[in-house]
Parts: sequence; structure tokens; C-alpha cells
Amino acid sequence: MSTISDELSGFLADRLRTAREQRAWSLADLAERSGVSKAMLSKIEREEVSPTASILSRIATAFGITLAELLREEQTASERLLKVEDQHFWQDPETHYTRRQVFIDSRSPLELVDVHLPAGASASFPKSAYELTRHVIWVLKGQLTIVEGEEEHHLKAGDRLEFGRPSDVTYRNASSAPCRYLVALLRT
Repeated sequence: MSTISDELSGFLADRLRTAREQRAWSLADLAERSGVSKAMLSKIEREEVSPTASILSRIATAFGITLAELLREEQTASERLLKVEDQHFWQDPETHYTRRQVFIDSRSPLELVDVHLPAGASASFPKSAYELTRHVIWVLKGQLTIVEGEEEHHLKAGDRLEFGRPSDVTYRNASSAPCRYLVALLRT
């Protein structure tokens, strides 16, 4: 698999700098729009820190793109077949949550992400990450608790949840076994 986490620092530093420059934003502008401190953004751009999924999600949302779009390298051509070893894989340095980008194409509003959430781990994302997208979660293995705003949903293998109105969301695996789920995301 193409492991973005191994190459993330340089790739992400360049990606953030380029996206900021295209918009003529300073670090302070991005900090204000994303809710991520200017100091943290500076450390990411200087390759001094590996950001969490939550931080990356806030940055992506500030740019008006999805997390997958932020992590995606430029495509040279459409690939109908993408072998598992060529699909991008990223691991959150804090929770060890992993995501494999199964499908993303700039010509399609659909994204598919295969997520592994370790036992006892949780990952939280802000409401802003869900404002320009629709999400359906399908649990493939294990158990998953999703806290969507004030609602709490307990899912087991085979269950699916379509998200409602945008709100803060936490994915939590309170079990003693890993959880694997598919995120089907539609950019609106």
C-alpha cells in the first residue's frame, strides 16, 4: 500500500503551503478559518509534527475540501483499477486509527474510505467536516459507537448509519477488539 503516513510530513507541508498561497492566506488566516493554532500550522509546515485526523479534518474544511482530498496526491490519469497496494493508507499518530482511500476521483462526488479503529480508540471531527458532504457508515467488523451531536448510535457488523444534519461526530470503539468500517461520502 502507498503509505502516506511515511511520507506525510513533506507532502503535507508542501500541500498546506501551496493551498495557502493559492488563496493568498497567511498562517494566521488559516488558523482563524480552521480553528487550528498558528503555532501548530507552522510546525506542520516545517515538518516538526505529525497532525492527527481531527486537525487535518479542520484544515481540509477550512480549504473547502474533504480530508481525502487534502491527503490525495495529484492524479495523472483516471484509474479504473486500483490495486490494494496502490491505495493510499494513512495512520493517525495519536489513536492509530487508519484509513485506506478505496476510491476518490475529481470527476465523481463519491469517496469510499476503509477505516480501522483500534480497541479502546476514538476519533472526533468537527461539525464543519460534515457541512459539504453526506456520510453513510457501514460496519464491516466489530462494534462502533457513533456520537452524532446529541445522538448516540451503537452499531455492530452489518449495521449502517446515514448521518443526519451536520454536527460534531465522535467514532468510538469501546470494545476489546478492533473495528473496521466503510465510509461512503458524497460531496454535495
